Amino acid sequence: MKTHLVVGAGHIGRPLAERLAERGDSVTIATRSGSSAVGTTARILDARDPAAFTQAAVNASTIFLCTNPPYTDWAAQWPPIFAAAIAAAMATGARIVAMGNLYPYGAPTGAMTEQSPETTIETKGLIRRAGWAALRAAHDAGDIRAVEVRASDYFGPGATGTAHLGESFFTAVLRSKTAHVVGKPQVEHSWSYLPDIVATLIAAADFTGDWGRIWHVPSGTFSRSDIVAQLNAHYGTRGKVSGYPQWLLRSLGLANPMMHEVWASSYQFVLPFIIDSTETERALGITATPWNDALFATAQSYRNLN
Repeated sequence: MKTHLVVGAGHIGRPLAERLAERGDSVTIATRSGSSAVGTTARILDARDPAAFTQAAVNASTIFLCTNPPYTDWAAQWPPIFAAAIAAAMATGARIVAMGNLYPYGAPTGAMTEQSPETTIETKGLIRRAGWAALRAAHDAGDIRAVEVRASDYFGPGATGTAHLGESFFTAVLRSKTAHVVGKPQVEHSWSYLPDIVATLIAAADFTGDWGRIWHVPSGTFSRSDIVAQLNAHYGTRGKVSGYPQWLLRSLGLANPMMHEVWASSYQFVLPFIIDSTETERALGITATPWNDALFATAQSYRNLN
């Protein structure tokens, strides 16, 4: 039986922990609040505390780093979290599978592959790039074994809150209203289905080849205009989509720190933002859930809420 420590119980950490438990693994899920997940052991953990992190990781074969502080807290929280995770892995021998995103690549000039250069100049991208650099340096030094799994914007049943393809988007379209979104709705964008993110994290942890690398979640690529058309055709609705003007986002950001961070990363929605997972699919033997299955399962979950 494999033993894992999953740090974070959000839209990714909780289903990951439950999937691991379902296959018979021993799983501890650790959060600051002590949130639980089915089939797992809950533990309170401040992931910035190296000693506490190390104690939580004792006997774990893998640390899944799935926590995600609010945008406005990234600068203060991510560096100590990465440092504590590395210290815990060095002390216990646990491997690290970090849940990442595409921010380190910056504004792309084409599809982003697992080997694309990390050219970001945006603050959040620099923070995540530095976190992976620290993990990779410790791996290359032989101190730990680590990989990072990168996904595009997630969607899926239960994805509430501020997800770009989340509750507010689907609810508006399914009510034949207008979904208001960041950026240009007609621009292609990749979307990572939550169950596919979980599957990629597990496949990365099970991989017996070389570590110290990046994996990409197999994802679907559609503009939000296309997605609205797909939903309307399927449900007989008359939903629409409209993008907030960039000047408005920037103006709101002058008074609201969270909106400033949304504006700062809004470049991802004004030009094609496409993830290429060819290398990951070949090496890990995984594929994306068929788009229609993923899209309509997600839409149905919001229909059931209303």
